[in-house]
Amino acid sequence: MEPKNFTHVSEFILLGFSEDPELQPLLFGLFLSMYLVTVLGNLLIILATISDSHLHTPMYFFLSNLSFVDICFTSTTVPKMLVNIQTQSKAITYAGCITQMCFFELFVGLDNFLLAVMAYDRYVAICHPLHYTVIMNHRLCGLLVWVSWIMTALHSLLQSLMALRLFFCTDLDIPHFFCETNQLVYLACSDTFLNNMVLYFVAGLLGGGPLAGILYSYSKIVSSIHAISSAQGKYRAFSTCASHLSMVSLFYCTLLGVYLSSSIVQDADSSATASVMYSVVTPMLNPFIYSLRNKDIKSALKRLFEEEIIKRPIFLGLKNCF
Repeated sequence: MEPKNFTHVSEFILLGFSEDPELQPLLFGLFLSMYLVTVLGNLLIILATISDSHLHTPMYFFLSNLSFVDICFTSTTVPKMLVNIQTQSKAITYAGCITQMCFFELFVGLDNFLLAVMAYDRYVAICHPLHYTVIMNHRLCGLLVWVSWIMTALHSLLQSLMALRLFFCTDLDIPHFFCETNQLVYLACSDTFLNNMVLYFVAGLLGGGPLAGILYSYSKIVSSIHAISSAQGKYRAFSTCASHLSMVSLFYCTLLGVYLSSSIVQDADSSATASVMYSVVTPMLNPFIYSLRNKDIKSALKRLFEEEIIKRPIFLGLKNCF
């Protein structure tokens, strides 16, 4: 084997979407707007869940955790991209790249696990309604969330340690808007066989496992709904999991679409654009999916806004006048 010219890496170059100077203000405004909507929408879901006692149930406990993860998920990639656009710099330090990759793996894995946990919650609610409160107790709910965090944290740490063993040559351009594991492996000049083995094995295990759990849960849910005699009963049962099913479909369709398209069509620009769907668009749409289709969330948000408005000094003064 011929020796390769390894170099000490101090920074990578995130190529992003376009180098056209005229498009930079448009990209900055677009992603800033999407980021603010994502943070605000998911934060409102969290506040509504905490403030309203009617939402202190397992389903909304998992939803508030998912909203928190979505805020962190988007915050891992978008702020750095906005800073790079604003400063007209595409550089990211080596440590910053590894850190970004670590947190990205953590939060995308948590999204995956939490969606599976929420599917199990809907399975118990529809298939075993009489035992729901006994099965989905506070201890089990907390345990499911903690196990999700621990599993994804270990996976994230493993991928980071595997990335640290890589050596790089002179080509340090990443054709993406954030540091992704497979992009770093592709750039490496050292032997990447072990990295690829770990990447695909763990991705299949931790990605395929929750997806299999979701599919199994919904197969049982569909069977239970089909067994209900009345059309109204079927509609009520389906409406309890319609929002979650929409979130699952959006997340997995965009995620699988990215990696299937990138393996078939080796186009960096299309891969980066497709990645926006599951890393930015999906976390932004999740609050709308739940709030628009859920009367409890809409009622809680309405009460939250009314209470905050009434508590303002100007409204308190008007109230005292009357």
